[in-house]
Amino acid sequence: MAFAKKIRLGDLLVEKGLITEEQLQFALSEQKKLGRKLGSTLIELGMIDESSLLNLLSSQLGIPLIDLSNTNYSDDVAKLLPETIARRYRAIVLEDREADYLVGMADPTDIYALDEIQDKLNKPVSQAIVREAELLENFDLVYRRTEEISALAEELGQDLSESAADLSDLLQTEMANSPVAKLLQSIFEDAVQIGASDIHIEPDHHVIRIRQRVDGMLQEQVMKETQIAPAVVVRLKLMAGLNISEKRLPQDGRFNMVVNDREVDVRMSTMPVQFGESVVMRLLDQTRGALDIENLGMPPELLHRFRKNFHLPNGMILVTGPTGSGKTTSLYAALKELNLAEAKIITVEDPVEYRLNRISQVQVNTKIGLSFAKVLRSALRQDPDIIMVGEMRDAETVEIGVSAAMTGHLVLSTLHTNDTISTATRLMDMGVEGYMLATTLRTIIAQRLIRKLCKSCAADYQPDEFEAGWMMERLGVDTTTHQYSKGRGCKQCGSTGYHGRMGVYELLDMNGELAEALRNGDSQAFVDAAERAPGYQPLVNVAHHHAVNGMTSIDEILRIAGQVRDDVVDQPPLTLDIEA
Repeated sequence: MAFAKKIRLGDLLVEKGLITEEQLQFALSEQKKLGRKLGSTLIELGMIDESSLLNLLSSQLGIPLIDLSNTNYSDDVAKLLPETIARRYRAIVLEDREADYLVGMADPTDIYALDEIQDKLNKPVSQAIVREAELLENFDLVYRRTEEISALAEELGQDLSESAADLSDLLQTEMANSPVAKLLQSIFEDAVQIGASDIHIEPDHHVIRIRQRVDGMLQEQVMKETQIAPAVVVRLKLMAGLNISEKRLPQDGRFNMVVNDREVDVRMSTMPVQFGESVVMRLLDQTRGALDIENLGMPPELLHRFRKNFHLPNGMILVTGPTGSGKTTSLYAALKELNLAEAKIITVEDPVEYRLNRISQVQVNTKIGLSFAKVLRSALRQDPDIIMVGEMRDAETVEIGVSAAMTGHLVLSTLHTNDTISTATRLMDMGVEGYMLATTLRTIIAQRLIRKLCKSCAADYQPDEFEAGWMMERLGVDTTTHQYSKGRGCKQCGSTGYHGRMGVYELLDMNGELAEALRNGDSQAFVDAAERAPGYQPLVNVAHHHAVNGMTSIDEILRIAGQVRDDVVDQPPLTLDIEA
């Protein structure tokens, strides 16, 4: 067993000249207040960076510093150390060697932790140093709840029969301790752990499927215990305050819960299907809150134009795209910056996704007749400066929103259109007069979320014949003059080749030529003027630029291309200086 050396970290850092004695004494006093290890305290206070600290420890202790993002290890080997111990002592088993285990630790000087790990593994241990942030990310990948969910589903299936009596008995059980409650808790914990945006629970003929949407794509777990589906749906309905006896009609509800110390708002929808009821839940992490405008990922030039427009005293700003493209996130980021004491802001939403202090947020409730249009009319009598409408769903809402923009209000809203150019023509199709749009419309943003390549497994990629031909024909791009990448799939990305998402934006500012086309009601003239507008670049061209920069793949370009109009992608290659 390779025992940790007993060293005094503070004295060592002073000796090597990385910190002063005064800094050490201050850090020691702060450490007592924070209740953290000295190394973490020094890093948090900015007295030393993590790399310098870890390299010093590696050299002093004579053990390697391992980059977990580039390390492939077996989940089975890692799980030799139970999750509670691994998280408590910030340690992970990386390799089962003949003579010993290689264990990565965030603090290799913790002798007590090393003793506990040695006792649990019952085999000699050799140490390595790993970064704590990387370690925590890997815990979420290793200790997934899939096996736990399967085991709980099997246990619940054994407790249940298909008789109504058994389900009734289940509902009389103390909810927090019932098998179905434990199963749902594991499902939610797993979803939050991997950053899922949605959970789908779908009964099928011989199985029940639990699917989680991660980075826009669904991941599936299948269980054979179909008899548990009614109990799961009933439990969720009770949590959302829905009618548990109504199984023939769709229902919508919401509830809040705390998962892994995170406050999560769950928006739930049920729908009767062939083999029971399908449940879809959108997870909104209230702990995270609204993004800052700089963190949206907009290129600097587009961000400047967007910010310039939403700081205008009146007019209409529209963000467009399909469901799940991040439209509301962009609007909330703008509202967060506009949220000042001198501005009265009212939002009309269905549902209220993030809570913002000082802003009057109203949730639409169609069951009692509280529609977007009705709330919007009332909001105008509340003397607002800025109004955010969650979605322009119908002609009445659009008409009121445009009228509000004409009477001195700044109106922000979303619309389900594929690109900026088709947005104005859609509004005219909904009955808005062209001259009103020409007067009120300030800017239109179309956006998508594309998957980012996993940094751990991205490799050079040569486009095939179809991809090269498509990009030459549609984008005018010679692929032989560019370098592309593709993810091979690894542990860090769950073998998908992607990790995380980023926004892709298309922005169209109104100008005199566009306004004149709207006044004349000439849709074709508007399209022609938009394609000539300064700074206009279609979504697909922007996505291609990110691919050239190694941020995404050609597959994502093709996916984006399938969602936009064919006649707006035949543009010159993007030349904007977009920061990766």
